[in-house]
Amino acid sequence: MGNTRPAVTMTVDGRAAEGEPAGLPVEDPALARPFTHAPRCTPDLLAQAVSSCGRAFPTWAALPESTRRAYLLACADALSPYTEELGLLLTREQGKPLRDARAEVRRAVDWFRHTAELALPVESFTDDQGSHVTLSRAPHGVVAAISPSNFPVILSVCKVAPALLAGNTVVLKPSPETPLTVLRMGELLREVLPAGVLNVISGDGSLGAALTARPGVGMISFTGSPATGRAIARQAAGTFTPVVLELGGNDPAIVLPGTDIAAVAGPLFQAALVNNGQFCAAVKRVYVPRPLREQLLDALGGLATSAVVGPGLTAGTELGPLVSRAQRDTVSSMVEEAVAAGARVTARGKCPEGEGHFYPPTVVTDLPEDSRLEVEEQFGPVIPVIAYDEVAQAVERANATPYGLGASVWGTGEGLTTTADALRCGTVWINTHGELRHDAPFGGVGCSGTGVEYGYWGLLEYTRITVRNVSPRTA
Repeated sequence: MGNTRPAVTMTVDGRAAEGEPAGLPVEDPALARPFTHAPRCTPDLLAQAVSSCGRAFPTWAALPESTRRAYLLACADALSPYTEELGLLLTREQGKPLRDARAEVRRAVDWFRHTAELALPVESFTDDQGSHVTLSRAPHGVVAAISPSNFPVILSVCKVAPALLAGNTVVLKPSPETPLTVLRMGELLREVLPAGVLNVISGDGSLGAALTARPGVGMISFTGSPATGRAIARQAAGTFTPVVLELGGNDPAIVLPGTDIAAVAGPLFQAALVNNGQFCAAVKRVYVPRPLREQLLDALGGLATSAVVGPGLTAGTELGPLVSRAQRDTVSSMVEEAVAAGARVTARGKCPEGEGHFYPPTVVTDLPEDSRLEVEEQFGPVIPVIAYDEVAQAVERANATPYGLGASVWGTGEGLTTTADALRCGTVWINTHGELRHDAPFGGVGCSGTGVEYGYWGLLEYTRITVRNVSPRTA
């Protein structure tokens, strides 16, 4: 079982908090067994976390924006020296290759700095009668932020940094599958942030539900499954609490007729297998002209069979394990169902022996229409390749799922823009896929959620408009 003492502590009101004596087991997915425990938040500690954020909020919100900006830069400086430590911990609990874990931590450091460059607008105008109207932005108050297991560090910072800059205080809860690195980040940041401004707690799914339902929460920012997102939205509707929900995607990639397959196969493979496919904006299905299908299958198959799958701490590993046995079983069952219905596996890579949650990179074609592997998000290293005869047919199938996060179009010529315009989603990439930027908004439609994150537009989500109307008349 490994060490039963929590490796890290929660942060509540600027101090360490240990929670229940029986901690939350945390697995090493490369070994499929717990290696330590995370603290488990109690109901009383949750109440303290929200109330301390509430107490800290007026003072924090009253600070000049320039001062809050300086605090964000201090957060970046506090994390940067610990890139190696945080990266090792992230690989141990999430499974991704160490180089990718380090890169995620560095990106989180940069995200604090990029966010500190943003500013909230103040707009004003005077009407014909001389009334002066000012539109400004005010924070919501206490933000309940819940981050997922695939990129726990950067996706936590993407919520925390804009929320703090806008003047909110934050209670942050990471996924129970990957709590350790976020908790350790909380330990480091409590040395630079005022007490109560950022509280970091951990527990299972019931803690997330209790946090979002807690009186005193003024906004909810959640990244995770559509089922949980729906539950949060229903709950928030009772009090009209603002929400930002990023609920995953089933991103299609459409390869246009005449495309150079040799040129796009590698980028498509990489875009599909980012973080072993555990990425909301990964390519989840590829639509290709029927005459080009076999060439694309051969190219993707060669990449799949040569990919190095192994523990994230092993040098040379390109793809680590999936984060949990449940996720591996979901991916496996989706492929098995498709094959049973007539789909054909054209390539399957190799996995290391042992109990880890590994799944081989797999290429599948001849999917029956409406199969789960096409309609749902597999969140794993499987690339469905679907042949089409007309571009309009590909667009129709690409749009025929409940999701609408991202999509991409590959090729040359006028068909690029017309095809991109026909896709129903938040972001369309052309000849690339999944490139998320700190200075561009990201969000989706349908079951992919509501609201946007990142950049100036993401910052605005953590605020509400306030209007001041000054009449020229005296009382």
